[in-house]
Amino acid sequence: MRDSRISGKERIDHILQAIADIETFTRESTKEIFLKDLVLINAVLFQFAIIGEAIIYIDKDIFSKYEYPWHRVRGFRNFILHEYHAIEFRVVWDAITNDLPKLKEMMEIVKNNEF
Repeated sequence: MRDSRISGKERIDHILQAIADIETFTRESTKEIFLKDLVLINAVLFQFAIIGEAIIYIDKDIFSKYEYPWHRVRGFRNFILHEYHAIEFRVVWDAITNDLPKLKEMMEIVKNNEF
């Protein structure tokens, strides 16, 4: 059930918390450790699903002001939930190390500028 009573600012807070959780979960990890730890992988995937779900409900007019591949965040959520059988965990690790810091920075900018 969708809850439209959650504000855009709250959704950004959810995204930032999910990012913080992924950072905490993987702080002591390496790619090799991550790829062997199914509990860690599943915890991270759930947080990425939260990020993608929250982004869906933030006003697209807000995101249109910022140059960032928002569609990739939503697409990653869809891939995790609908193409779960084809997830390559090395790609998830790459998203953690390469994409997540940029997303965090962008979400903080949007939050500060819009709310």
